[in-house]
Amino acid sequence: MKPRPAYRVFRVAALVFVVLSLVAPLVWMVAASFKTNVDIYDPGKALTFSPTMDNYAKVLQQANYVEFIVNSLWVAFAATVASLILGLPAAYSMSRFNMKKSALVVLMARVIPGVSLLVPWYYVFSNLKMVGGFGVLIISHMFVSLPLVVYIMMGYFDSLPAELEEAALVDGLTHVGAFRRITLPLSVPGIATAGILSFIFSWNNFMFALVLSDADTKTLPVAIFDFVGYASIDWGGLMAATTVVTLPIMLIALFVQKYVVSGLTAGATKG
Repeated sequence: MKPRPAYRVFRVAALVFVVLSLVAPLVWMVAASFKTNVDIYDPGKALTFSPTMDNYAKVLQQANYVEFIVNSLWVAFAATVASLILGLPAAYSMSRFNMKKSALVVLMARVIPGVSLLVPWYYVFSNLKMVGGFGVLIISHMFVSLPLVVYIMMGYFDSLPAELEEAALVDGLTHVGAFRRITLPLSVPGIATAGILSFIFSWNNFMFALVLSDADTKTLPVAIFDFVGYASIDWGGLMAATTVVTLPIMLIALFVQKYVVSGLTAGATKG
């Protein structure tokens, strides 16, 4: 049955409303990054203004944001790789050997609010003289990315036929050999999905980096606060810095969207 005209109008209107609600703040952010602070406060120059690159020059040159970009890339990449190295064998074991209690522990680690761990973590890592280093940032980001990898890959491994591994065991392979030669090559879409999502979550992580980093290991989300002062806010620099943080990860998400969706749906429908 064809939808009624009133329903189609409502559906289009709701879709337009949702899209505008999501896109309008991003458009305003990017536009404000090309304005002076005076133009940002002037409602008459919301659409008509003389664009300037001074804000981006301030971000990329005066504020050492290239260094912060490198810090964010390194922490996100290292946390993602470490989470995959630890999470793939863990997810495989929980899937194939029916380790429900271990899976529950991982789930609890995923749902516990990270803020509840900041104080004990800071106390422990400060006593170990690790606060301010990249190691503690990578470990803290793994608190978010590792459970994500485990749960995505558990569902993917559950969908793979166990008969393939059983045949490999009959041919003389060990469980480790079957995992390395049979399961991992078949799980590339799921691994790509877990890795991409892990990288995005780590790139956007703010809370752990705010408390556990210092001036040399500061990441981009934390560096944005350099433009927020006690007496005033540099809105132009703040919007440019936010654009530098947001647009790269949005472009990555846009280009890899089909791979993420295919990886998730493949893990949900195989078997």
